[in-house]
Amino acid sequence: MNIENYRPDFLLEAVYQLDAESLKKHNISTVMVDLDNTLIAWNNPDGTPELRAWLEEMKREGITVIVVSNNTHSRVERAVSKFDVPFVSRALKPFTRGINMALKQLNEKPENAVMVGDQLMTDIRAAHRAGVRSILVKQLVESDSWQTKFNRARERRVWKKIIEKYGEPEWKNRI
Repeated sequence: MNIENYRPDFLLEAVYQLDAESLKKHNISTVMVDLDNTLIAWNNPDGTPELRAWLEEMKREGITVIVVSNNTHSRVERAVSKFDVPFVSRALKPFTRGINMALKQLNEKPENAVMVGDQLMTDIRAAHRAGVRSILVKQLVESDSWQTKFNRARERRVWKKIIEKYGEPEWKNRI
């Protein structure tokens, strides 16, 4: 296993810390974001005032946000309908299908996009495969859906290898 495939380009406490100024500095005009435990808590589909404020800032500053989720169409549509955000469901991360669909849907180049997610094994791996930069965020809630628990166990082993090679991760509040 090549741990470079799982090493995020950036580490942030939360997606809401991504600001338009930093994104523009890195020539990023599109933010692809995972849904559960990244954009919203998997068990709280209504989001927070912080989420709404962040989405408004992105829109105001001309940054496109698109949800790229492994969830079903109905689940993602229900979750994002109140936020007026485009989405790709059944993304099949860690494969590139969803990221490539999002790039095509938005007519965006990989170098101008970033994938934000809470899992090394799906979000970060898919970003590397698709040639887009990646941002790992801390999960919004400690609990996971049953499907994610398996990935978390594998993720702990990969984190251990990353730390052995690069040292403890430094979580930031800005990219």
